[in-house]
Amino acid sequence: MASLSRDREASIRALKLGPKQAAEVDRNREIPKAPTMPAIERYTGVLYDALDPGSLSVDARAFAHTAVAVHSALLGLVAADDLIPAYRLSFDSRLSLDKDVPTLKKRWAPAVGKVLAARPGLILDLRSEGYAALGPAPLREHVHYVRVLARDAGGAVRALNHFNKQAKGLFARALIEAGGDLSTTDELLSWARGEGYDLTLAADGRELELVVPEVVGEPGTLMAVLR
Repeated sequence: MASLSRDREASIRALKLGPKQAAEVDRNREIPKAPTMPAIERYTGVLYDALDPGSLSVDARAFAHTAVAVHSALLGLVAADDLIPAYRLSFDSRLSLDKDVPTLKKRWAPAVGKVLAARPGLILDLRSEGYAALGPAPLREHVHYVRVLARDAGGAVRALNHFNKQAKGLFARALIEAGGDLSTTDELLSWARGEGYDLTLAADGRELELVVPEVVGEPGTLMAVLR
């Protein structure tokens, strides 16, 4: 990242920046001395609007720091309250225009995969498929990728696109506020039923399917890996 940022034109092409986004290169140059803020507050977008970390109670925020990891394309897995700078880098960014320079996937997948594999118990992967590819979660019991589906008025279930991240943000917030010690899939499913969530284990036993109404309201107050 440091070497790429020294070449403005190469950075613009590698980071896929538009004409009005060139200042992002200058921001990346300032990363070593840039001000920081908690990771869970640094990122913006639909998921984080729904999660609304600024309104979490002190206890919920403390639990989030132990139970929530955010996948950064720059830093790998960081805890919710780890302090990080602003930067411009995404899962599909290139670190160089030189094809011999390893991609982000090649750089991060072994390290992130190792960290997740070392974490015992229940892991819920709420990442987008792009970020999940940067460090796949281990294939073992009680580790699940969460896929959001929508049920229409007629009862048909389909993939949810526009509100997918909102549903994940609301679900993550509910888990954080519950603050419970959920260590198995069965415990999670039992909790979800009690909270009114339509959460089921997919036929492959690998994914969890979270089904929400087709029309989702605005973000509100309604262990996860985000991004």
